[in-house]
Amino acid sequence: MSNKNYAVVKIFGRQYKVSEGEKIKANFIDAEVGTTMPFSEVLMINKGGQLKIGEPQINGAKVTATVVSHGREDKILVFKYLRKNKSKKMHGHRQDFTTLSITSIEG
Repeated sequence: MSNKNYAVVKIFGRQYKVSEGEKIKANFIDAEVGTTMPFSEVLMINKGGQLKIGEPQINGAKVTATVVSHGREDKILVFKYLRKNKSKKMHGHRQDFTTLSITSIEG
């Protein structure tokens, strides 16, 4: 079993395994760069091999993160082609994201 401290936290509908000092790319969060954000939906915490599992969340636990930057992913092309109808469509999509730096895990 690993002795590394980590937590599983739910951030706007997605679950991330995070540890202190780590940077993650999450869905776009409308916040200024440098803003500190607490996330209270902590599903699991591992501190020094001691595992706490929430049902579904751990009461009183919190993960604090700082907004580092905003950006956009590479373009994904979606191409539809219907051969008997002589029709084709091409669409592009770029997903917005926010980079978060995990500052502390409490709980």
